[in-house]
Amino acid sequence: MHILFDEAGKLLTGRLLSEAESSLQVELESGKRVKVKSANALLRFEKPAPAQLMAAAAELCGSMELELAYEFAPEDEFGFADLAHEYFSDNASTTEQVAALMCLQGAPHYFRRAGKGRYKKAPAEILAQALAAIEKKKQVQAQIEAWAAELASGVCPEPVRQQLYKILFKPDKNAPEYKAVVEAARNTHTAPLTLLQNAGAIRSAYQFHWQRFLFDQFPKGTGFPALQAPVIADELPLAPVQAFSIDDSQTTEIDDALSLQGLGSGTVTLGIHIAAPGLAIAPDSAIDQVARSRLSTVYMPGHKITMLPDEVVQAYTLLAGRDCPAVSLYVTFDEATLAVTSSRTALERVPIAINLRHDQLDAVITQAWLEGQAPVAEAAPEIAALQPSLAFLFRLALHLKAQREVVRGKPENFNRPDYTFRLEGVSGEEPQGDERVLIGTRQRGAPLDLMVAEAMILANSTWGNWLADCGVPGIYRSQASLQPGVKVRMGTKAQPHAGIGVKSYAWSTSPLRRYVDMVNQWQIIACARHGKTAALAAPFKPKDANLFSIISAFDAAYTAYNGFQNGMERYWTLQHLKQQGISELTATLIKDNLVRADTLPLVLPVLGSDGLPRGAHVRVKLGEIDDITLDIHGTVTERLDQPVDDVDPTSGDEGEDDEALAAPLALAIDVNEGDGEPAAQPPQTPDPAGD
Repeated sequence: MHILFDEAGKLLTGRLLSEAESSLQVELESGKRVKVKSANALLRFEKPAPAQLMAAAAELCGSMELELAYEFAPEDEFGFADLAHEYFSDNASTTEQVAALMCLQGAPHYFRRAGKGRYKKAPAEILAQALAAIEKKKQVQAQIEAWAAELASGVCPEPVRQQLYKILFKPDKNAPEYKAVVEAARNTHTAPLTLLQNAGAIRSAYQFHWQRFLFDQFPKGTGFPALQAPVIADELPLAPVQAFSIDDSQTTEIDDALSLQGLGSGTVTLGIHIAAPGLAIAPDSAIDQVARSRLSTVYMPGHKITMLPDEVVQAYTLLAGRDCPAVSLYVTFDEATLAVTSSRTALERVPIAINLRHDQLDAVITQAWLEGQAPVAEAAPEIAALQPSLAFLFRLALHLKAQREVVRGKPENFNRPDYTFRLEGVSGEEPQGDERVLIGTRQRGAPLDLMVAEAMILANSTWGNWLADCGVPGIYRSQASLQPGVKVRMGTKAQPHAGIGVKSYAWSTSPLRRYVDMVNQWQIIACARHGKTAALAAPFKPKDANLFSIISAFDAAYTAYNGFQNGMERYWTLQHLKQQGISELTATLIKDNLVRADTLPLVLPVLGSDGLPRGAHVRVKLGEIDDITLDIHGTVTERLDQPVDDVDPTSGDEGEDDEALAAPLALAIDVNEGDGEPAAQPPQTPDPAGD
């Protein structure tokens, strides 16, 4: 005697050895003996042999018409033998009964299980829906196969082209467009990105990077709604100063300016004047909502996406020839010792005498010129008139920097230059990606940079301390120590910043370009107006959940923006290599198999550096450039120096950042898995050390 039984939905057969009250002992064809519950036994038979029975039944089941079986099946609950009798004959054979069972078990959209070997017809309307879904799935699969065939032949279907960035970076793994790319990649044994390039989905490397960033960060576009800059209602006093700003020529968001009073009197007052959009823009206003959604200006060579509309920026920017509303910090110094004697904050209108552009003046305003070792007359008259003020500011900057370095425990390293990118033929329009690029350098710590950087550190640290003294929360940047792996963090508490060497540090000097600076400016304005009771009037209270939300959103956006800026600078550096026909360069080994070019902002992986120490100076032969992945490799061909031992042991985090820059593009598409289920600012107003 043989038994057909159901084991977890699978039909099995075997020879019956013995039978108890509620179980059977069965020997499978493999010889293995198993215990089967009596309730799971569906059919007992003598012949044919189990293997023959199952093969014949499977063949017969394949010839059965489901629609006919559904029509013949009883309306009430029934067994598989009942269907066999209705479909085949009253004397349905064992083979026909098993074929009916296979048919029922393999068509759950037609027949629902009601127990072991028992079924019930699905309602007609449910069946119609199921059949429509099956047909739709067949059509979708046919579409996937057609698209995959087109991709394999070198043609990109338009629906795939429209979903390009979603497929590669934020895929819906159930979408037919995604599945088509995966199927084509598998069939052709081609990497997805290469497949899409070959199919013409990516027509411009530059547009690929640009549109990918917009897809990720600006899915609704970069345009602004119609907004009007609100007028500052406060009656602000006019400051008795003539201030000047120091920025790059491309800067339109002039956030800060400086002034000096009392030179030669023994007591000098430095004025640090910050544009004051916070006096007019209210939290939760329409303009604030736009700024909060963007959180920062995005920079890239030849173009930028501003945090605020240009008409709003122009209403508050510190433009020469105007009396501009400002939040001013006045710090008084002993002129001889440069010791701080007092500080105060004022809300006022500040006359801006001139906007200095450091890219036009770095060659004139040198350390020698500032120290009187070069003729002052070499500069234009309006610049020459500023020489005494600039000379004092430079002296003060050196003093402030030295004081910070005592706290840091070591000097700041300005060995590497800042690189500048200029695209020929681009003026106020988006680059096309094929422009000629000119890469220049500015030595970090140049006099004009140093003056502004130290003044901004002074303002950000002084205001950060003041907020804490007033019991008003702000957004701070802190770093517990300079040990490797200790990162700069953002929070609401005034804590030391070891990297800069200050007691606390709250970004407050770029409110036209960074949203956290605008938030801190609102808090500073409350302190200026209300003093010790400012905590009651400030827009953000201690432990305000909204403040933590801003920090989280800003951190994410700022990281993404800086990553994009770094990527675009790498793109233009690779274009420079091609345009200049550069096939080899000199570089310094900064990590195992990773070098930094000496005269370009380029980090790349290399072969042939085994056994060389960090800091080794080498010649590198460059490999092929991939504009899409921004990938380039090199091979070390020669060592150019003797062994060195001057690598900063605390530079490990920088090495991690360098390695990230050199890493190829990361995709979210994965052809190996199964089917799925449902930016650092450019040299404008310098912020020291990016912090």
